[in-house]
Amino acid sequence: MSVIVFTIIILIGAYFAGLLGSLTGLGGGVVIIPLLTLLLGVDIHYAIGASLVSVIATSSGSAAAYVKEGITNIRLGMFLEIATTIGALVGALVAIYIPIQYIAILFGVILIFSALMSLRKKAENIISEPTYLAAKLKLYGSYPDGNGEQIAYGVTRVSGGFFMMLFAGVISGLLGIGSGALKVIAMDTIMRIPFKVSTTTSNFMIGVTAAASAVVYLQRGYIDPGISMPVVIGVLLGALTGSKILVHTKSSRWLRWVFAIVVTFLAGQMIYNGITGKI
Repeated sequence: MSVIVFTIIILIGAYFAGLLGSLTGLGGGVVIIPLLTLLLGVDIHYAIGASLVSVIATSSGSAAAYVKEGITNIRLGMFLEIATTIGALVGALVAIYIPIQYIAILFGVILIFSALMSLRKKAENIISEPTYLAAKLKLYGSYPDGNGEQIAYGVTRVSGGFFMMLFAGVISGLLGIGSGALKVIAMDTIMRIPFKVSTTTSNFMIGVTAAASAVVYLQRGYIDPGISMPVVIGVLLGALTGSKILVHTKSSRWLRWVFAIVVTFLAGQMIYNGITGKI
């Protein structure tokens, strides 16, 4: 396979990965890594390195817009970033020494979990009063509801959310993905933050988490410009297209089902190749 054909395949695949990731909110890394490893035979460490660079690029673009709209809770995001950054560094350092078969199997398991989480109904459980620790750290906030009014919300179980974010950071560093599903558990289920706020705050955080992991992969020589550049361009274009489609789509339920089916298939392939040693 020539370099031009290889680059075009990555570019097209990354575009659709960014498109699917944008429409479902789980990021393009969950499709990019199986594409590179299963279809093109790229070493999983190089695939993770390219995915991390694309996560930084997409997060930086979309996070700025959400911050401007006043939805993102910056104070909460910076507090939880302490946990995810530590976790990401640990995960990235450990990943270098773990056999690629085990990484592939773990990646497949996390993919299936992400697919199931994408189909979960998002119920708003807004609490009005923050707990003692959340009040001391001033992690509570408010967000616009679309009618010009501000909806106030509190935050609960801060320590539980912090430790879940630590685990999410480790998984991000190990696998090169945003760990959106784990962040949803931390902020939605444990800390009881409104879904809109948790989604935008998570988007704000994943770029910093990925940057911490990417430093380790860069030092180890696992970020190849020939792979990373078309991945970043493709994912960015796909994410931009996805955001425009999402505005005009009344229901994203069918999109989530398509994403879940695709991701579950890729997960099965990753687990099978990991077990049989074909990766």
